[in-house]
Amino acid sequence: MAEDKNSIVSGEVQGQEEEQAEFSLRPQTLSEYLGQKRVKKEMAVYIKAAQKRDEALDHVLLYGPPGLGKTTLAFVIANELGVHLKSTSGPAIEKAGDLVALLTDLDPGDILFIDEIHRLAKPIEEVLYSAMEDYYVDIVIGEGQTTHAVHVTLPPFTLVGATTLAGQLSAPLRDRFGIVEHLQYYTVEELEKIISRSSKVFNIEIEPQAAQELARRSRGTPRVANRLLRRVRDFAQVKGEKVISFATTASSLQQLQVDEEGLNQTDRKILRVIIKNYHGGPVGIRTLAANTGEDVETIASLYEPYLMQNGFLLMTPRGRMVTEKAYVHLGLPLPNR
Repeated sequence: MAEDKNSIVSGEVQGQEEEQAEFSLRPQTLSEYLGQKRVKKEMAVYIKAAQKRDEALDHVLLYGPPGLGKTTLAFVIANELGVHLKSTSGPAIEKAGDLVALLTDLDPGDILFIDEIHRLAKPIEEVLYSAMEDYYVDIVIGEGQTTHAVHVTLPPFTLVGATTLAGQLSAPLRDRFGIVEHLQYYTVEELEKIISRSSKVFNIEIEPQAAQELARRSRGTPRVANRLLRRVRDFAQVKGEKVISFATTASSLQQLQVDEEGLNQTDRKILRVIIKNYHGGPVGIRTLAANTGEDVETIASLYEPYLMQNGFLLMTPRGRMVTEKAYVHLGLPLPNR
């Protein structure tokens, strides 16, 4: 039993170390935030202008595929403004009272960050309208004869919303954001810099060629790059390497089933299902989800953007279709179309 307890404690410590490392990877200022040059340049102007006017920053909507740094950017914005940030997510706000409690706990100029804002329930979203525009909410409390409306005045605040599916936001909510920023996939060069910085946080060196290979296979996404770096570090340390080598990086990624284009098992499964079951498409996303065992939102937000951006998948009015590049990459014969 003592051994089991020690294993549990060891696992908890390791988990805490991982969380601490993840937090330390996050930049604190716009100058430390790598990539997204256009977004950074624009946000720097908006932040400076708000500070000069001594006003709360206009509401900000950040959208783009997962793992590109939307949450990190929200914290950076708060640090640049010198204000506090309270964080929640769309599904976590179950009733209007939850939202009002968050809003009334803010100080003037503070930021309320809502991740997955497209998943807010409609009644909650409607409470936000007056809060965002005029800094007040009207809520109904009590039951039966004791029911009455309460007018709650709010301090000027900034709502920062993040979403992977901007198209699912209602027009009234989307229109209330004065600043809308689209985060793009990162270049290999930008990811190399992120990997180099992260390796220092992890207290291990990495060969330049290894960092480049890791960056090339990271799907243009910092979160993926940092996750793969942690796993490659494990392989390197077990081998006794003080510096992560290119050879270890390549062999580790092969074991992790991340190919040279950055596609993982699920990416390839999606492409194969379309090719083998539907002759390359077109096929609807719900049918695709049923055949791959993934939910619709995961396919739409996590896999499709990268596959489309890199020329493996096409979106047509009739559904998804794979390209010739997908056939070649998977080593499958081209169809006679």
